[in-house]
Amino acid sequence: MKQIYFHSVTLDKDKCRGCTNCIKYCPTEAIRVRNGKAVIIKERCIDCGECIRICPYHAKKAVTDPFDSIRNYEYKIALPAPSLYGQFGPEYTRKRILKGLLGLGFDQIFEVARAAEIVTMATQKYLKNPEIKKPVISSACPAVVRLIQVRFPSLIDRLIKIKSPMEVAAILAKNDAMRKGIPADRIGAFFISPCAAKVTSVKAPYENSRSDVDGVLAMKNIYVPLLEQMKKQKTAGDTHFDLSGSIGVSWAGTGGESSALGKGRYIAVHGIRNVNAILEQTVRESLKDIDFIEALACPEGCLGGPLVAENPFVAKANLRNEAERASTGIGQAPLDDDQQYIWESNVEYRPILKLDDDMVKALVKMQRIDELTDELPGLDCGACGAPSCRALAEDIVRDNAVLTQCIIKLREKVDELESE
Repeated sequence: MKQIYFHSVTLDKDKCRGCTNCIKYCPTEAIRVRNGKAVIIKERCIDCGECIRICPYHAKKAVTDPFDSIRNYEYKIALPAPSLYGQFGPEYTRKRILKGLLGLGFDQIFEVARAAEIVTMATQKYLKNPEIKKPVISSACPAVVRLIQVRFPSLIDRLIKIKSPMEVAAILAKNDAMRKGIPADRIGAFFISPCAAKVTSVKAPYENSRSDVDGVLAMKNIYVPLLEQMKKQKTAGDTHFDLSGSIGVSWAGTGGESSALGKGRYIAVHGIRNVNAILEQTVRESLKDIDFIEALACPEGCLGGPLVAENPFVAKANLRNEAERASTGIGQAPLDDDQQYIWESNVEYRPILKLDDDMVKALVKMQRIDELTDELPGLDCGACGAPSCRALAEDIVRDNAVLTQCIIKLREKVDELESE
């Protein structure tokens, strides 16, 4: 049965002005401009949120759950991403932030930073296997996993098949709640997210048949009510929280995951274009001396996600402050059984250039794309509404565009008509 993919990144057509900023920045050429409006090609979109970040008219948006959705559950668990700590200045300690979440209506808080420490320990164990092919690639960023699915299928086996900290946090938090006697169907776990890709990974998970997270709240939407709540409370008081160590907190920024692994040669790359370049090198087998690649789609890692409230460079300073306050190293107990953190599903290749079910017809269409690409000027100017001349050629073959949408070819046609 063909899987239907949910996409969190959507278009607000009323705000779209038909500019070509988005088509130039999309890493998988998933956007076109047709009839004066952007169009997102679902098969190509990886929900990285790059278009949300660069659209000057705010026409791209992420579909997240409204805050009121927590009221659908009797027992409400907040799963704050560690990047949340970077959104507030030094006077707002982690304990104040977590107590503030309780004040917003949550019954329990489970730091995703604690789960990140568990994933770190599981990864350390995984890297000791002499049979794995290196470099291995972190699977913590869902946008990167989707990118590999659509553009680098040969690297799927390099992904570390360990559940994300968000999923691990949801499992552990719900187990804690059930030990208190709360029925599973009355528990709702909500991730406070810096990015759109996490929404997609909850609605259409690649790790399991279904996610253990029940909803995703945008960090920028919860920022103001959380800040107001903290101002009312003044201090964290005596509320007890099981806090992660500095390693879990540091996962929010680029280099946090890889530096936690200890000895070895690791790459920490952030920004989707830089990730793309590193993955291309990996495909060419030019990174054989590297053990591990931490790849994050957003600039400055999760601190630069499209759903955050604070400037990522300011957030980086705030996060460093909190990491220095935290206990050194990992605050979690060693793993007894890490099998519960392994993927239950397999990531599969998602072809984005399937031209026809008939192989012979598909090859004929591919040849036609090559011919049209040679015929087009090769300027990749984007004036036609496609990100490149080859993308326009593909659109023409798919009957989604015509040759004269290229302004050069249109001018040639006009000149021909005038000379007759």
